[in-house]
Formats: sequence, structure tokens, C-alpha cells
Amino acid sequence: MFIYSLSILFNQINLLSPAEALFIMAGLFVIVWVLAPTPEGAFRPLSFDNYLFSCWVGGQGLSTVFWPFFGVLNAALFSADWLVKSGQLTVSSWDDVHFVLLLPIIWWTVSIWRCSPNARFRWQGAGARFITVAVFLEYALKLYIRAEYPRLFFNCEELLLDYGSCF
Repeated sequence: MFIYSLSILFNQINLLSPAEALFIMAGLFVIVWVLAPTPEGAFRPLSFDNYLFSCWVGGQGLSTVFWPFFGVLNAALFSADWLVKSGQLTVSSWDDVHFVLLLPIIWWTVSIWRCSPNARFRWQGAGARFITVAVFLEYALKLYIRAEYPRLFFNCEELLLDYGSCF
């Protein structure tokens, strides 16, 4: 997350400085920390027979919900961004990847928020919730770059078939 988008934001767009972004993120973490529930002591996870549903209703431990999807999501986002930067993926295909990932991100966010009381420590639940909020901030930043500054991110000179998307 934020591998290519933050460097564009800080170096080329100059919308925020790194100190301002750090201040905003720290304030957001404090808000999420205050809203995070305290961990429940005696938690018994539901069976793994229907894993997706048990995560959705908050019946799994936080680490079993957070880490698998976090790894897959970051790999997918990094791969899509890397392929676009190298000119092997078109702008509309990049849009499709992000659109396809949106519904699983919504499922993951709801699951994290419902499973955060099942963490061992309060900071784990708050950190997981903060990262889900950061995913949506990443999406908003990429949408802003896509709409306002597409030539900074996409290799428009080599995208002959999809050159209209660079305007």
C-alpha cells in the first residue's frame, strides 16, 4: 500500500508534506484507538467450515482474518501498479483490478471491525481497523491521481490502445 501513490503525492503533486500526512494519520489513529473495543477474555472461534461467513459475523480471531487478506491485497495492488508502471497493463485494466478488489475490501473491512474484539491486545484491534481505513485512503488517493494526474502514474507514451484514458 502507498508504494507508488505516496511518492507521487509528496514529490510531484505537492498537495501535502510528509509531516502533514504523518500528523493526519496520527490523529486518525487516535480516533480509531478511542473507538476500538477492549478485547474479550474468553473467545471461542467458530469452525472453519464456512470461513468467510464466520469472519463476516465476527466469529474468528483477528489474526486469522487480517493477515491472509492483507497479504493478498498488497500483492494484488503492488502487482497492478508495477504492471502499469512497466507498461504491461492498460489504464482501463488497472481500473478493473481496483474495481474487482473493492467488494472483497468491503468484506474484509466489515470482518476486521467485527473481529477486532477477538484480538489479544487493544492495540492490535485498533491497528487492524486503522489499516482498513488506510486502504480506503489509498483508494481515494489513487482515484485522485487517476482523475487529475494520470500522466504522472501511467506510462501514456506506450499505451497506444488506451491513450484516451491519459487525459
